[in-house]
Amino acid sequence: MSYVYQLISTKMDAGVLTATLSNPPVNIMTGQLYSELVAFTIEVEQDDAVRVLVFESANPDFFIAHFDVELILRFPVDEPAQRSEKLSDFHLMCERVRTMPKPTIAKIGGRVGGGGSEFSAACDMRFGVVGKTIVNQMEVPLGILPGGSGTQHLPRLMGRGRAMETILGAIDLDAETAERWGYLNRAFTSQQALDEYVNRLAHRMALWPKDALALAKQSILNAEIPIEDGLKEEAYLFQKTLRYPEAQRNMKLAMELGAQTREGEMRIADLCEEVGIATINMKEG
Repeated sequence: MSYVYQLISTKMDAGVLTATLSNPPVNIMTGQLYSELVAFTIEVEQDDAVRVLVFESANPDFFIAHFDVELILRFPVDEPAQRSEKLSDFHLMCERVRTMPKPTIAKIGGRVGGGGSEFSAACDMRFGVVGKTIVNQMEVPLGILPGGSGTQHLPRLMGRGRAMETILGAIDLDAETAERWGYLNRAFTSQQALDEYVNRLAHRMALWPKDALALAKQSILNAEIPIEDGLKEEAYLFQKTLRYPEAQRNMKLAMELGAQTREGEMRIADLCEEVGIATINMKEG
């Protein structure tokens, strides 16, 4: 199968499909990248030639910074939030990489945050680099919550307390801590070591019978608590947060302070704190 996308380039080698994401300057998950990821994951799921799927970034400093805040600000909020019996398209995309009958790997050589982190957390495995990989869920300081599966996947990966610290604190989670807490499978000392290990692991798995890979993955997933109800509730609560004036204010303020610029994204944890301080000053003023 031939994959033709503007922001996703692919390389197929012995059953291993590597998808390289490139959306300069900081790999924001814009509407276009999101749409391409949705379509791409649908295609890959149905492609029997793919034994293993690896995601990486063309940007050494950012895997996926986060979902486009400007796009979130355009989400409709004129009606009350509604619970849906169906999963959102974003949730379906994450579930696709989580449940497709082939291993999915995220090579996180730089920063990952927000919806990018949620997408990564849905993959079967995540690998990073010491001194480079940083995870940040920056939604709560903006007045919203991780609405793309983060509140459901992170507790399953890290445990409840660590997920609380990561999400409510909006901290920069370094590679060593992320590995120790279970977000990363391994943290390597260099990008080269990361590349070599993931390449070797992916090609090793691609040697196995595809049905054995698929059924072994399915059996492992069966050990998890059912997630669909949690995802539906998360989607509803995310919609509710969008309707709070504080969320609209804080997202706009974050953009004014440099979110979605290279400089702002490199210090996103500090920027989030500046948003909080600024809102306190507004109230006091």
